[in-house]
Amino acid sequence: MILLSYLKKFFWKYRRRFVLGILFVGLANWFRVWQPKVIGQALDTVVERVKFYQDHGGIGAHPEAFSELGKQIALFGAAVIGLALAMGVFMFFMRQTIIVMSRLIEYDMRKEIFDHYTKLDLAFYKRNSTGDMMSRISEDVSKVRMFLGPTILYGLDLIFLFVMAISAMLSVSVELTMWSLLPLPFLSLSIYWVSTVINKRSEKIQQQLATLTSTAQEVYSGIRVVKSYVQEQAMGRWFADQSEEYRKKSLELIRVDAFFFPLMSLLIGASIIITVYVGGMQVVAGKLTAGHIAAFVIYINMLTWPVTAIGWIASLTQQAAASQKRINEFLHTQPTILNQHPASSIQYPASISGGVEFRNVSFVYPDTGIKALEDVSFSLAPGQKMAIIGRTGSGKTTIADLIVRMYDTTEGQILIDGVDIRAHDLYRLRQQIGYVPQDVFLFSDTVFGNIAFGRAGLTREEAEFFAKSAAVHDDITGLSEGYDTLVGERGVTLSGGQKQRISIARAFAKHPNLVLLDDCLSAVDTNTESKILGYLQNALADKTAIIITHRIYSMLQFDKIIVLDEHRIVEEGTHDTLIAEGGYYAEMWEKQVSEGATANGSSQLGG
Repeated sequence: MILLSYLKKFFWKYRRRFVLGILFVGLANWFRVWQPKVIGQALDTVVERVKFYQDHGGIGAHPEAFSELGKQIALFGAAVIGLALAMGVFMFFMRQTIIVMSRLIEYDMRKEIFDHYTKLDLAFYKRNSTGDMMSRISEDVSKVRMFLGPTILYGLDLIFLFVMAISAMLSVSVELTMWSLLPLPFLSLSIYWVSTVINKRSEKIQQQLATLTSTAQEVYSGIRVVKSYVQEQAMGRWFADQSEEYRKKSLELIRVDAFFFPLMSLLIGASIIITVYVGGMQVVAGKLTAGHIAAFVIYINMLTWPVTAIGWIASLTQQAAASQKRINEFLHTQPTILNQHPASSIQYPASISGGVEFRNVSFVYPDTGIKALEDVSFSLAPGQKMAIIGRTGSGKTTIADLIVRMYDTTEGQILIDGVDIRAHDLYRLRQQIGYVPQDVFLFSDTVFGNIAFGRAGLTREEAEFFAKSAAVHDDITGLSEGYDTLVGERGVTLSGGQKQRISIARAFAKHPNLVLLDDCLSAVDTNTESKILGYLQNALADKTAIIITHRIYSMLQFDKIIVLDEHRIVEEGTHDTLIAEGGYYAEMWEKQVSEGATANGSSQLGG
């Protein structure tokens, strides 16, 4: 319950519904407990009147007997129906309060978790799998919802019914009440044991189901590789093995589950037999009436579900506590990237100009301990262009991630327009940076929706303009629905080059003052590349631009080029000065020239 104490704020938020729900549960059970009393009185009345007629010449001597008995039975029947209707009305209201409350809390929790996810930094997402995060926001929240709704509802129902029903039974006969309730504790303990075993085996089944689903998803996602390497049968055997394991665990659960209802029926039957036997003896002794026995039998059946539900309630509470623990782990995870602007006294313009400066920046990835940058320093004035070149793993992409503040530096300082990047409003900063990452991601939306993703109110004409600038307009119009074509999950219906170009159009649709392009032309042909570079030359004229690349582009004029190696800047200058130095950049240039890159119209980098 300590783990579930996190939910107190939700109970307080919906306290009116909760209090009303408790009231309605109490009223529903009050009308329910009266029904056996009325039925018992009806039976006693019938027995008493029949005995009276038999003692006075028999029923045949009293023509009015059937009419009189019929009226009395009808009155008792109407009373039972009235009580049942009243009970049903309040049961409806108790579900409309407590169950609806649980759904509202479920909605609030999912929103809270999703909002918290969006605030967490990239290190968190690298540390945790997508499947685990999805499980916590779906399965775990659902289990907590079961505690907030059915568990609390039936728990309250159990308490009220126990108090009212047993009070009614004790008022008739303490001895018969004790005998009648004798098997119920054994029933509750047995159901609790069965429920616990079922719960443990259900968890194993859920884990195996997750493995089975992940196996299938991995095969489907990598179907090209599977087919290319002719591994269909091997994957089939792998899936069959996982399915067999799932079958075995499911059968183990079914074998235990098979005890549930027979065990319940056995102990309930034992309780009814004891009630009839002991009660019958007391009827013979004149201590009780037949109506009392009938009422007791109804009470026993009435108490069966609450007693049975004790184990179920305990099991659901345990599951909810375990799930809330998993949810709390993420909710208590604080982002390392904090927006410090509200508490900052530094004043800066509403829009950034695009000046970037790195001062002795070093960075080590927090989870892996891998060093990405070491003592990197450079400056870029607003409107200047810079290219970053280097081997794979030299730290090029890390520079882009630090500028959009996906991470904070381990050492050193990054300045944007002369102000420490930590003092800028995080969301405003990112809003004014056009970033095309190396790993292109498109949402399962229309082409237009993906281009307009970073800018509200983008018109169709503007989207077409930026698509033409990214040399992807003709490809889009060739799709079945044009700009309204759904691109599928992660843009699966498009080629790599098309996804890259749509990503470029999306970045420029923001009208950013600072542009970061991370190897964004690797999947396009040379002709398309030339078209895009021609647009970039004009589009970047008044913008600060940093282009990260493995290639050398001659169509763009750069104010500065830096070469990274072993996480440090090893060369820095213009195209001409770097060629004169004869280092890595010059070697790369000569290699492109020797391969005929210039003659073939391939893009190259110039000063």
